[in-house]
Amino acid sequence: MSSLDILDLNMNVVGKTDLKEEIFDVKVKEHLIHQVVVMQMANRRRGTSSTKNRAMVRGGGIKPWRQKGTGRARAGSIRSPLWRGGGVIFGPTPKSYNYNVPKKVRSAALKSALTQKVKEGGFLIVDKIELEEPKTKEMVSILRNLKATGRVLFILSEENRNLELSVRNIPYVNVLKLAGLNVYDLILCNTVICTEVTLHSIEETLSV
Repeated sequence: MSSLDILDLNMNVVGKTDLKEEIFDVKVKEHLIHQVVVMQMANRRRGTSSTKNRAMVRGGGIKPWRQKGTGRARAGSIRSPLWRGGGVIFGPTPKSYNYNVPKKVRSAALKSALTQKVKEGGFLIVDKIELEEPKTKEMVSILRNLKATGRVLFILSEENRNLELSVRNIPYVNVLKLAGLNVYDLILCNTVICTEVTLHSIEETLSV
C-alpha cells in the first residue's frame, strides 16, 4: 500500500497517510480518460448555432420576374439560397450534443486520473486549510510555501468560504467541491491539494 506525507501549510511533514491501492494505484487507462474528457467537453457545448433556410427568411413571396421571355434564368424567389440574402443550405440548427458513458467507465477514468496525479507527484495532502479571513496575499504565500506552480486545484469536502474568496483572484487556481470531482479538471491542473479528511471522503465515494 502506497502512502503520502501529510504537510502543513509551510511544507513541513506532520504525518503520513495510506492510500487505497484500488483508487490511487491502478493501471492508468488513457483511452478511458480520453473518452470521459470528450464526453465532458461535448456536454458543455451550448448547441445554439443556428441559420435560416429559405422557408425562414423573410420576404421572397413574389416571383421576381416572369418565367419566360426576359432572357434571364428562371427564378421563383429572391430568397433562394443562390441569391444574396437568401436562405442557407444545410446550415446548422440548434441541437444537443449531450451523451453519457457508462458509470463504470467514468469511475475507472477518475481513478486513472488520480493515480496519474499521485505518480507525477502532483497530489498534496495538507493537515488543514484554515484562513482567519479572505486574503489573497496570504493564499499566494501558502501556494509558494507548498511549491504549487502552474494550475492548482483545491478539492473540498465541506464549505470553506475564506479559501474560495482568497483564490478567486489568483489566475489558474480553482476550488472544486468533492461532489463535482471530475476527470477534466484533474488532468487540466498541475497540482491537486486536499486535506486528509477530503482524501478519506474521496476514497469512500469511489469505493462504492
